Amino acid sequence: MPGGLIGIGIVVIAAVAALILLFKACWRVAEPNEALVISGFSGKKMPDSNDESMRFQIVTGAGTLVLPGVQVVRKLSLSLIETNLSIDCVTKQGIPVEIEGSVIFKVGDTYPEIANAARRFLGKPEDVMLGKVHSIFAGHLRAIVGNMTLESLLSDRDELRDNVRSASGTEMAALGLKIDSMQLLQIVDPTNYIANIRAPYVAAAEALARTARAQQDQAATEKEQTAAIAMAVAKTTAARRQAELNAEAQTAQATAAQAGPLADATARQKVVEAATRTAELEANKTAMELEAQVRRPADANAYQIKVTAEADRDAAIAAAEAKAKTQTLSAEANATTTKLNAVADAESTRIRGEAQASAIQATGLAEASATQAKGLAEAEAAKAKGLAEAMGMDARADALNKGQDALIAQMVAERLPEIAGNLASPLGNAKVTILNGAEGWAQTVSASIATLGDILPQLLGTVQSLKGSLGSTTETTPEK
Repeated sequence: MPGGLIGIGIVVIAAVAALILLFKACWRVAEPNEALVISGFSGKKMPDSNDESMRFQIVTGAGTLVLPGVQVVRKLSLSLIETNLSIDCVTKQGIPVEIEGSVIFKVGDTYPEIANAARRFLGKPEDVMLGKVHSIFAGHLRAIVGNMTLESLLSDRDELRDNVRSASGTEMAALGLKIDSMQLLQIVDPTNYIANIRAPYVAAAEALARTARAQQDQAATEKEQTAAIAMAVAKTTAARRQAELNAEAQTAQATAAQAGPLADATARQKVVEAATRTAELEANKTAMELEAQVRRPADANAYQIKVTAEADRDAAIAAAEAKAKTQTLSAEANATTTKLNAVADAESTRIRGEAQASAIQATGLAEASATQAKGLAEAEAAKAKGLAEAMGMDARADALNKGQDALIAQMVAERLPEIAGNLASPLGNAKVTILNGAEGWAQTVSASIATLGDILPQLLGTVQSLKGSLGSTTETTPEK
């Protein structure tokens, strides 16, 4: 019995384990980014669909029991898919352009969208789905660009994107796909139409930039010129002020230099005035003394004393006036003497200058005359020498023409010692041998005569050559 219970227990445990393994093998769980498409035994219609042909089950985000052998489970990804677009289009103006963009899409989240995508792309490579999407967007993009100008494409790029997305949405939904994002990245213009459109604006901007730079340069130049003018004015003012200060300094120096002589003259003038005043005071004093000491006590002898006092007074006055006049005349004489001395010095300086100038002028004239006379004398000497040489040559030519033979004889006589030497040189080596008999003497004498016979033609040839040379000289002598 215990053994049977154990066996039953083991069987039960084995059955439970088998059921667990079978359940685990039949249970399928859909990930958040995928949908399970179950087809087979269930025979139920898809929820939210009245289509009798869609008798398969879709499970998203949950688990379900699948009977192996009678049901088939396949997974459909709900993740995002990105595809790049590079589509050649033609605008309303007939201008070819290339639109580059990017589309991000996925399988829809609703059961009908998942069912549509499953029926079209389940079990097929992802390239099939990408090709379909590219074809849809290419067709709609070409159709929309064909109704737009290139200018509107450039200015209304968002509108183009929205129109393409809206037009493609219906067909994408029919495929069970949903557009998450669409961006137009670039518009390529192979004909440079965009560059040509941009050129006027670029040129205008460059013109504005050049104008602004020119205006700035002009303003800077004007400021520099203004600053330069201000600097020049400041320098001129400073130079003028410096010149004024220099002039004032020179004036002050001249005034200071003249202060001494002026003070001396003023002092001398004051001395003269003081002397004159002293003389007058002395005269007044003398008169007062006479009045006090002579006139008043002399009432008794009024007439005689009065006459005597008046005489004395007149004498004193005359003496004082004479003294004052003498001093005045002395001062005037000193001034006149100084003036005359200055005039005399100036006249002496002028006379010495004129005398020096006259002496220099006389020296220059004398040197010029001497140079001229020397040149004339040298010219006359050269002329006389040339005439003398010409006359000598004429005389020699006349002598050659008149006494050629006598001249030849004279030249031969002058060269006679040389000729005699030439004649004697062959005989210098001759040996005279006296032998017995007449034959030996005769042979020796004959040899000497033969030697002389050889020398005489040479002598005559020498004379003829001298005569020929003299004749040629006479013929070639230039006539004066």
